[in-house]
Amino acid sequence: MKKKQNSWKILFACILLSAGVAGVNYLWAGGDGNALCVAADKPVECALAKDKEVALECPAKLSGTPEVLLQKSCFLISYNVERLCPNYVCWRLTEERVRGKVKRSNNFHADLSMEENRRVDYFDYNGSGYDRGHMCPAGDNKHAEVAMEESFCMTNICPQNHDLNMNAWNDLEKHCRSWVRNYGTIYICCGPIFDTESPKTIGRRKGMKIAVPDRFFKVVLMLGRRPKAIGFIYPNRACDGDLRDYAVSVDEVERQTGIDFFAQLDDQQEKLLERECAPAAWGI
Repeated sequence: MKKKQNSWKILFACILLSAGVAGVNYLWAGGDGNALCVAADKPVECALAKDKEVALECPAKLSGTPEVLLQKSCFLISYNVERLCPNYVCWRLTEERVRGKVKRSNNFHADLSMEENRRVDYFDYNGSGYDRGHMCPAGDNKHAEVAMEESFCMTNICPQNHDLNMNAWNDLEKHCRSWVRNYGTIYICCGPIFDTESPKTIGRRKGMKIAVPDRFFKVVLMLGRRPKAIGFIYPNRACDGDLRDYAVSVDEVERQTGIDFFAQLDDQQEKLLERECAPAAWGI
């Protein structure tokens, strides 16, 4: 009888061990297959997906600009470790993201994937007179809790004039979401522009001086039956005009930033789309 009981105990232990190993393998693989979300805040190379369309929002590799590439679950950050703000942030905006129900978290926080001596925290903006301005906005990440939280990482933030952040820049973000509802998926890249090599800085901690942008850019691409692209440049101050007053061609944004946008497009199509500035085609 004891031998039979011992046999059952051994069998039960083997089953538990097998289940444990399977569970570890499952978690290691990302559980539901979303391995990217598990390691989303680690510095990575900009690995273009096999599906060429997925990478359209990713600019060509920067030259002569300090950067760490941070692949979040739903957007890519090119982070400047000298200026302590992004060079650019890019993402693909879909109807799923726009129509999500996740509430805004307002939980600004340090990006723990950055080294401590380059890790900006929310309190570094205190008393600066500048907003913590999102590049990839919270409103574009309402489809998933992890994406919403990542949008409040300080690596996705720039010092931004309050009036610009709350009004003109916010208006542009809302228009992008309306374009998705009207036209379908769009591809976006945005970031700061610095007009001098020694910009104004904020931050009271030693060695933590965050550069204040002079201007901000955003470029938008839509494909489909009638492909089109447009760019915008806003000064980092209150802006009274409407979107048309700040609209430019993607070529013009490239000229002023030195960034090659939508480099995955066919060369001929890229040239045609990026040289145009047609606000009316976007309903503005």
